Amino acid sequence: MAGNLTRDEARERARLLRVEAYEVALDLTDGEERFESLTTVRFSSTRPGASTFIDLHGAKVRKVTLNGEDLDVSAYDAEQGRFPLPSLAGSNELRIDADCAYMRTGEGLHRFVDPVDQKVYLHSQFETADAHRMYACFDQPDLKATFQLTVLAPADWEVVSNAAPAAVTELAEEGGRHGAAQAARRWEFPATPVMSTYITALVAGPYHKVTSEHDGIPLGLYCRASLAEHLDADNIFEVTRQGFDFFHKVFGVRYPFGKYDQLFVPEFNAGAMENAGCVTFLEDYVFRSRVTDAVVERRAETILHEMAHMWFGDLVTMRWWDDLWLNESFATYMSVLAQAEATRWGKGAWTTFANVEKAWAYRQDQLPSTHPIAADIPDMQAVEVNFDGITYAKGASVLKQLVAYVGLDNFLAGVRDYFGEHAWGNTELKDLLSALERTSGRDLSSWSKEWLETAWVNTLRPSFEVSADGRFESFEVVQEAPADYPTLRSHRVAIGLYTLVDGELTRTQRVELDVVGARTAVPELVGVEQPDLVLVNDDDLTYAKIRLDERSLRTLVDGGIAAFTESLPRALCWSAAWDMTRDGELPTRDYVRLVVSGAGTVKDITVLQAVLRQARQAVQQYADPAWRPEGLALLAAELRSWLAAAEPGSDHQLAFLQAFAPVAISGDDLALLQGILDGSAVPEGLTVDADLRWTLTHALVSGGVLGEADIEAELRRDPTATGERSAALCRAAVPTAEAKAAAWERIVSGKLANHIARTTITGFQDPHHTELLAPYRDTYFVEVGRIYKEWTFDQASTFAVGLFPSLLIEPETVAAAERHLAEEQPPQALRRLILEGADGVSRALRNRAKDAS
Repeated sequence: MAGNLTRDEARERARLLRVEAYEVALDLTDGEERFESLTTVRFSSTRPGASTFIDLHGAKVRKVTLNGEDLDVSAYDAEQGRFPLPSLAGSNELRIDADCAYMRTGEGLHRFVDPVDQKVYLHSQFETADAHRMYACFDQPDLKATFQLTVLAPADWEVVSNAAPAAVTELAEEGGRHGAAQAARRWEFPATPVMSTYITALVAGPYHKVTSEHDGIPLGLYCRASLAEHLDADNIFEVTRQGFDFFHKVFGVRYPFGKYDQLFVPEFNAGAMENAGCVTFLEDYVFRSRVTDAVVERRAETILHEMAHMWFGDLVTMRWWDDLWLNESFATYMSVLAQAEATRWGKGAWTTFANVEKAWAYRQDQLPSTHPIAADIPDMQAVEVNFDGITYAKGASVLKQLVAYVGLDNFLAGVRDYFGEHAWGNTELKDLLSALERTSGRDLSSWSKEWLETAWVNTLRPSFEVSADGRFESFEVVQEAPADYPTLRSHRVAIGLYTLVDGELTRTQRVELDVVGARTAVPELVGVEQPDLVLVNDDDLTYAKIRLDERSLRTLVDGGIAAFTESLPRALCWSAAWDMTRDGELPTRDYVRLVVSGAGTVKDITVLQAVLRQARQAVQQYADPAWRPEGLALLAAELRSWLAAAEPGSDHQLAFLQAFAPVAISGDDLALLQGILDGSAVPEGLTVDADLRWTLTHALVSGGVLGEADIEAELRRDPTATGERSAALCRAAVPTAEAKAAAWERIVSGKLANHIARTTITGFQDPHHTELLAPYRDTYFVEVGRIYKEWTFDQASTFAVGLFPSLLIEPETVAAAERHLAEEQPPQALRRLILEGADGVSRALRNRAKDAS
């Protein structure tokens, strides 16, 4: 994020200006550091004679002309990214000629060189406010305009933007300002419909291209040439077609941006970005190695999420970042709905949502930085840290709860009205609520106050008395909220009663009701025989943590977790047990034993992999240190057993190995990993491909079996971008003080590209060798303020979060964080990241104490 525009500044500029059109010309043929950017902006002012500013970050400005008059280029503030515009006319034309900088941080126009063939690839990433790293603009979401782009690029490049090119002209030789000359092509793109600057886009380079068409929409897929053989276009196009058919049906508005390109780009910072008609994805979604269906399912959800944004976010856009959730919560909810209704994953998509998205939301909502879904965003630094589990997953969970309240048909009718009324415009929360109230006939003001305008998550637990003959004499749902966040909300919930019948845990009764206030009686269950398991929030209708009574928990631990006939209630029980562990109500060792007793029978691969990740975190961070070796050995032994028994070539076989490698620390376990790597002990049906080799190498490096020479040998086998990232991870994981020091110096130098920095940080933070991390606790707090001030936001936040001493689970870590906050008074966004890190350590300390008790 370039600059730090405030909400007040944005409101004032929006009152003053009406932006009509951008014409942007870029020359990408000359230079490795900078590119020529010529921008012409036409806009009007409601107050002739007033002054404002245009955004342009880190540029070398040659000439600025406003309404035919040259402006003094020395007025440009490159660090703040602003050029002042004095004495506006009623109608204005601004022309800015500049050289802008290529980025290696994943922000602005990012430049990457493929190590396989040395070819150059570019992609833009502008959300939240980085468009003005590529061209001068009024970089805020409510100043929409048309966008017309012309690009001069090397002759062998593809150039992709928001619209299909109107003309591509071959140029025999083109000389740049700096004397270089090469064959080139000029790409001329027509003006787009009006859109916000942050969803304009440019992707350029010798990309591999696959095309198709659906329902009159031209479709394109792009990836680097060296990845072309791995691009499974058929699967991606299938999900794309299913998505368009579903969204056309439920939204009542056709896709509004002409063609639809999806581009898998290198070193992308996020999962994907909803640029209008030019969607960019993390290229890890091009599977060069075997992945489980959980990863394929996640890619499909991401495809549908970005497609939903074409309506929620691109066609109708939030006015300011306070209402970021209008984009992200809706796209998350609609993508899962589409996946459940229109793809092969069916209702299992909601199981994944319950186990993955909601776990993210519950964790985020219990941090000291929790915030309402409809957040208060005073400036751009504040919004950068709000792309979180509340804005995405909690918001989507609350929408799911709203659908249960008003009905899906009424909800979608309101959405159609919303699009019809606000197409091509900007909106606020009240605009959506108004549309939903009209179609549902319900007053949603109290719902909004409860769910969108307050923070934290409620806990729901059953409370009952049982008679001598085993029947409920009373039954209530108890709702809890902490003193700091005392809101008790209205919840639409189902209560499911499950009984073991012929070895299967089957639902025998279901009651649906509204839970309101601290205690809600459930008279329908009085006189009913107590079942083996009571599941509050069955069917996952509301957003709340749920608790299990003693008998229900015993049913699960004694093997009932494996006896469910349906995936969703099993997933909800796994989530409840994990929440109880995180909250210190269930000892870590009991959770690990629950996993050991039941995870081997989980058929849903997404749930399985989530549970195995949580079990590893529980042992490594939440277990009593005195029990931790036993817990690791228990988990490793069970994973090794499951691996041996897994169906050859199955997703489960791969998942068990991927989970086993990070907990393999004994000599025998490491020997098995080495046998798989060298080919002497490969399980039947397992393909040891490039990515799996790196997984094994990382574990063996951490375990002290392999070293620097082995890492270099593996990189020679795999001299790709992924190989370079994996080698960086392994080098940082070498368990010596010297290797940690070298990794630390590489990170703090600020010279690493974004993805290399991230993997280096991951390798450095090795939970098996926390003694090597102890010297860096104080060093982190010395460096973090400087880095946050000097680096771009994405890189600085990666450092602040990734290198927080979260594995040094000691009171001194919390004390060091508190001292830093008190003495240094860091910016609010950095303060939030440090508070979150300290809260994680405090939680781990509490859970260790619980496990030891």
